[in-house]
Amino acid sequence: MTRLIGVGRITFAALAIPNYRRYIAGQSVSLIGTWMQMAAQSWLVLTLTGSATTLGVIVALQTLPVLLLGPYGGVIADRVDKRHLMVILQVAMGLQALVLGVLTVTGAVRLWEIGALALLLGLNNAFENPARQSFMLEMVGAESLRNAVSLNSVLVNLARVIGPAAAGILIATVGEGVCFLLNAASFAAVVTSLATLDRSAISPSPPSGREPGQLREGLRYVRRTPELGVPLLMMALAGCLAYEFQVTLPVMARQGLHVGATGFGFMTAAMGAGAVVGGLFVATKGKTGLPPLVLAATAFGVVLLFACVAPSLPIELFALALAGGASIAFMSTGNSTLQLTAAPSMRGRVMSLWFVAFQGSTPIGGPIVGWVMGWAGARAGLGLGGITCLVVALLGLLALRRIARHDSIEDQPPQRLPRQRTAIGA
Repeated sequence: MTRLIGVGRITFAALAIPNYRRYIAGQSVSLIGTWMQMAAQSWLVLTLTGSATTLGVIVALQTLPVLLLGPYGGVIADRVDKRHLMVILQVAMGLQALVLGVLTVTGAVRLWEIGALALLLGLNNAFENPARQSFMLEMVGAESLRNAVSLNSVLVNLARVIGPAAAGILIATVGEGVCFLLNAASFAAVVTSLATLDRSAISPSPPSGREPGQLREGLRYVRRTPELGVPLLMMALAGCLAYEFQVTLPVMARQGLHVGATGFGFMTAAMGAGAVVGGLFVATKGKTGLPPLVLAATAFGVVLLFACVAPSLPIELFALALAGGASIAFMSTGNSTLQLTAAPSMRGRVMSLWFVAFQGSTPIGGPIVGWVMGWAGARAGLGLGGITCLVVALLGLLALRRIARHDSIEDQPPQRLPRQRTAIGA
């Protein structure tokens, strides 16, 4: 019993920080609403169009601003009060969900309106996410960062269990619009939690000022630091073709397994359940650095290929649960590695590049994955993601060997040149 209590204290160590407890409580409500909206939006687009390619385009519109403006969002995060910026942007996200909900409930919603609101949400995310990612260290400190990031990932995926499952039931009973309205209401919780944090317990990073060339400075910093550049490249490739679950799962449910909206909700929930277990494991025993990131990418690729060939819904749910655990291990390990490696004055810019790699690649990957499934079938999307993750793992392994070889050369003492003798009388 004593050992179990000790493990619990390690697993949930960050919850001993009052500000983190308050923050996570607000997030828990808001994230359930967010996942409800994501599931409902995907299903609404498929209902209106029946096209996987169109769904990929809508998802791409939501992430295009992240690709274009995400790095600049990191520059802003390094300049301003991150908590204050997050409050403003969370309110804006709630208003976007409200508009979408009203349009859908009244039956007035059109595809172009969904696309326009998705674009506005992406614009908001381009600035909110770098601030939120880099704010975590200011709130919990370096010692608790890995645990806090892992627990936050657990929360995201616990919401993935509840949100889409609830959305599936609501879509089948009262329609997609209610999901959007409930998401709009959920933002009150996260805004309240941010506004009531104990500011004296927050350790803000020194603002970077408003000097010209800060974006280029951040890019140069990442380029000359392999411990940052390699994880970012790995996530860019995986984010582009493996994390397109907003596209792959609804198409797999509708056209691959023929299980309808309820089955789609449970597929997303199964992936979230696996991610909860994986996140708790990472919070307890997880490590940072490139080697565990390579291992997580390998596992992620293998289980996605398993999900690709699953012949029935029960087997698919099991495969997706494994995929959820592997995906969160990959994401949490990369996130913590970057935050602990980056200099404080560069953290916002580094984490903005992480977000660009994760979601900003979707405008490229979403349409590609949608086209591949339209050409090769509903299962091809998950298969493409699995192959991509194995390629990512191989690239990480090659980078590890190159870094190790470079370090061994630097550690060697300089060789002394043989002393030349001068011939007398020459």
